[in-house]
Formats: sequence, structure tokens, C-alpha cells
Amino acid sequence: MKIVFLDALTLGDVDFERFKNLGEVQIYQTTSKEKTLERVKDADIVVTNKVVIDKEIMDKSNIKFIQIAATGMNNVDLEYAKKKGIIVKNVAGYSTNAVIQHTFALVLSLLNRICYFDKFVREKYPESKIFTHIQNWFEIEGKRWGIIGLGEIGRGVARLARSFGAEVVYYSTSGKNNNDEYKKVDLDELLKTSDIITIHAPLNENTKNLLNKDNMKFIKNGAVLVNVGRGGIINEKDLAEILEQKDIFVGLDVFEKEPTTKDNPLLKFKDKTLLTPHVAWTSVEARKKLMDGIYGNIKEWVMGR
Repeated sequence: MKIVFLDALTLGDVDFERFKNLGEVQIYQTTSKEKTLERVKDADIVVTNKVVIDKEIMDKSNIKFIQIAATGMNNVDLEYAKKKGIIVKNVAGYSTNAVIQHTFALVLSLLNRICYFDKFVREKYPESKIFTHIQNWFEIEGKRWGIIGLGEIGRGVARLARSFGAEVVYYSTSGKNNNDEYKKVDLDELLKTSDIITIHAPLNENTKNLLNKDNMKFIKNGAVLVNVGRGGIINEKDLAEILEQKDIFVGLDVFEKEPTTKDNPLLKFKDKTLLTPHVAWTSVEARKKLMDGIYGNIKEWVMGR
């Protein structure tokens, strides 16, 4: 039984030793599109985080089981895998707490202007004539918090937002999510009336470019916008145009292209943006849960196949 990990570097400092109990293990830190077939053609089990496994790869290899080292499954052709009789598994729910926490890290950092104050202390505070430095920052209590995508993560954020004293409203990207705990509104109303907007939706035909220049113009001056869902939900070029026109503050953990390019127009808005490199899911605890899930899925298949 040969098990191949294609992009182990994306998992961080995790232990692969136990997988040797299940078969021969081959670990690649990264794998390019050109190298994928060569590395998986003789594998029984392939573990991939972001490396694409498409029809061609499946046809030209002996893959029997694909384990996605994530929740999202868009990097594998699921319909063709089903036709080929290839089992595909993901790991759901492992990063819920981590993403919720990172959402608040971004929101609180933007509201409290943490990066600005840290820079001030390092560069100017030693020469200050007074003990403090007044710049406007805001409390969550009494604000309207709009949530785009009220799934498990969105609901977790909603509970905490309410505990901070926020009024929570939400927009369902599928149109099918109805939750009696919170007020459901259409997208334009959410953007027009919310002081804090957080995105917790998948990327699909309903959410691609969901936020664009036609509706982001409704966002209030001073509002905070955070995306920990998927890049592509916000049109980055349009967002850059809006940031030229309005004082809104943006936290992004996801981007249309990852890693983002040097010419991404959002990089220049240092005073209005807080950017992290798709790390909301990567807490130590979340990655342990992820590896436990990967091992459990593979072991179950190996023992029961």
C-alpha cells in the first residue's frame, strides 16, 4: 500500500510517523502541476491539500483513494472520481474554532487599530509629551454585525458577536438557510446597514464576485469588512477602487490568487487593510484535528477495503 503526500509543507510541523503503520509513505513538500502525475501514478492513496487531481491524473494512475487535507473539495474532480470508483474523503469541522478566533483577531485589530498603535509606540511614543495617544477606535457593543454565510463558522461568529453586544443580521448565499435566532436580510441591506461585515461562505457560482463595485459602494464609511471564506467572493480590483473612494477597513485572510501577486492593488492600502496569508485554519489544535481525521479516514479504508 503506497501513500503519497503531495504538499506536506502546507500542513506545517506535523508528525507523519504513524502513517507508516498503514503502508509505504512518500512525502513531498510541494508538487507542481507538471510533477503530479509522475508522483501519484503508482500510488494507492494520495493526500492533497491544494494540488489538483483531475480526470487526466485519475486515468493515467492507479489511485484508489484520495484524501483531501482540508474541508473544501474543489481541487478534485469528484464526479469523475465517482465514475472511476475512486473514494474521495475530506476532513470537516476541524478548523471551526480556529477560523472563528481568527475572524475576531482581524475584526478587533482593525477596530482597535492595533497595528497603528504598535507602530506609534515603536517610532514616536518615546518622544511623546503625554502618556497616551488619541486616535479614534470603536467598541463592538451597539454595532450591527452582518454575517455573509451562516454555516457552522458563521453561527459561531454570530454567537460571539452577540456576546460582545452586537446586533447580528445575516445573508444566506444559498437562499436556503433560515435561522430564527438572527434577522435574515438581503445583501444590499446588510452592506448598507452593518458596521462590521464578515464573510464565511464557500466559493461557488452563487458567491463568485458576490461583493463588487456595484454593491460595495453601499458599505458605510468607517465599517469593517473581513473575509475568511474564500478569495474570489470579493472582487479585489473593485475593492481597491472602493478603498480609494471610502474609509472602510478590510481584513483578508483569503485572496483570488494564492499566494497573492506583487501587483495586487490591495497591498498599497497599508492604513486600511490587514492581510494574513490564508492562516485562519492553521492553529496547532486545528492541524492536529486535521491530521487525526486524515489518519482515521485512511486507516478505515485500508482496514476495511
